[in-house]
Formats: sequence, structure tokens, C-alpha cells
Amino acid sequence: MNNIIFSPKTIIISSRQVILVTDTKTEFINSVNLNAGSDFPYLVLDVVNEQSYPRNPGFQVMHWHEDIQFIYVLEGEIEIKTLTKLVSVDAGSGVFINKNVVHLVRKNSACHYNSFIFPDYFLKFYFGSPAKDFVESIIGKEQIPICCFSRKMENHKTILNALKRLSEIEKNKTDFYVYEVLVSLTTLWLEVRKNIQFPSEKQDIVVHARMQKFLQYIEQHFGEDVSLDVLAASANVSKSECLRCFKSTMQSTPYKYLIEYRLSKAAELLKNTDESISNIAECVGFHQISHFGKCFKEKTGLAPRDYRNRK
Repeated sequence: MNNIIFSPKTIIISSRQVILVTDTKTEFINSVNLNAGSDFPYLVLDVVNEQSYPRNPGFQVMHWHEDIQFIYVLEGEIEIKTLTKLVSVDAGSGVFINKNVVHLVRKNSACHYNSFIFPDYFLKFYFGSPAKDFVESIIGKEQIPICCFSRKMENHKTILNALKRLSEIEKNKTDFYVYEVLVSLTTLWLEVRKNIQFPSEKQDIVVHARMQKFLQYIEQHFGEDVSLDVLAASANVSKSECLRCFKSTMQSTPYKYLIEYRLSKAAELLKNTDESISNIAECVGFHQISHFGKCFKEKTGLAPRDYRNRK
């Protein structure tokens, strides 16, 4: 069985540098559970495109929760950005976001997803229960910020079935709603916990030192032709090791990250300068304006000119 491997929260990608971080959540919104203080502080958000029902504080901005969060994507694709990584989650897949992790959820395309937010004591059964060790070993740990569950992974199916069950319970509430939710949450957590494997501390240090070099190189050369060979050489590793580092820390590829970075720079230039669209495309590394326009629209839903006019 392939286990789920988490990566520590150590890298921030800024406009000028890649730096280490310990705790920056105070700079962002604490999105408080709307049902906090009730006898059942379980909050389910039903999100369709850019509308959330109910609308929770922190929606569409960088925020964090004192509770834990699971997301199940019903239709389309979403993107989750943390201070350390950027991941895409498609229909039938899900994600776990640990408490206190700064993040932003946004749509990649037309989408529909459910977000389940609840306190970790739901999973401990009772005060003094030995089950708490299976919860506290994961919840709140900085080295375990986020984990995706893919519909393409055989060992993720039981996790995704539990998430799907939570969506079905919410859609068809019965007189046993509360108990059905609690049973499903503990079943979900059991399957997640069975699949968790902690990477060694030494391995993490090596991988993230290499990632710093990769990200610094991209930041300094994103407007140029950046090949996998050159990027790998920036950290004195093989191409396969470069690919492995990106997959384990960002669940992405160097090429996808490079395109994302170029598009984010293009968006800044479109918003803050009067440079022509063709010059901006060339500046950020797109040699064909048609390719730039296609990628930009796929990312933002708007053509570059429309994006500039709207902003």
C-alpha cells in the first residue's frame, strides 16, 4: 500500500526571496467556525463556483482555522494555496487541511465542493480516551499541513468514500443526522490515520534545501527558457530527483509551477502597469502571445485584456 506522506511547512515563496517561516498565521484572518459555541460545532459549506452557503469568514482570502477541515470536490476542479505549496483537486478527490494552516481555496474552473469544518475533539470519543493519541499525533503538527486524496489512487478510495458519505448525509438529513455525522467522521479519520507515514527529519531537510534552490532559480530566471536540465543543475541533482522534490513538497511538476509563477507575474503587470500585453507575455517567458492568452484564461477565466479592464 502506498502511504500518504506529508511535508513540513518551511518554505514561503515571496516576490523577492524564499525564506523560512515558523508562525505567520497572525498576519491572516482567523476564520471562526459559524457554529462555534453550539452543542454541535460542525460546519458544512456548500460552495458553487464563487458562492458559499453559508458564507464563512475568510472565504476567498488567505485564512486559517482553529478547527480541522476536509474538502470533497463534487464537480470541476479547485486550487488550494498554502504558504508552502499550490495543489489542484479535481472532482471525486478530496483534501485534509490541518488546524492553524494558512490557506486559500479557489476555483480552477466551474466547480462544486463541500467543506467540512469541526473541532478535533469530535474524534477522541471521550475525555481520557486512548483514541486521543491517534488524533494528537497529527492534529496541529506543522510538519503535516495538508494532504490530498486522489480518486486515481487505489488506497485513497476508502477515504474518499467516507467524504462522499458526509456529502450525502448533508444533502439528505434524517432524524439521526448528528450520529450519522459523528460515525462518518471517525470512520474517515481512521482511514486517514491508517495511511499516514511520517518522513524522516533528515530527508525533509535535504529536500527542502533543494527546493529553496529550485524556487530561487525560477524566481530569478522565470522570464528565460528554463529547462528541467538547467533547473536540476541549480541544486546539483538529477532531473528525476528534481521532479521527485516538486512532487513530494508541492504535488506538482517544475513546469506547472513555472507556468503558475509566470502567470502570477503577468497578472501583477497587467494590474499595475500600462505595458502592452505582448510585452508582458514576452517579459514573463511566453514567446507566443496566443499561448499566453490561452494559459491566462484557463487560470483566471478571463482574457488578459479583460482581466486588465476589470482590475
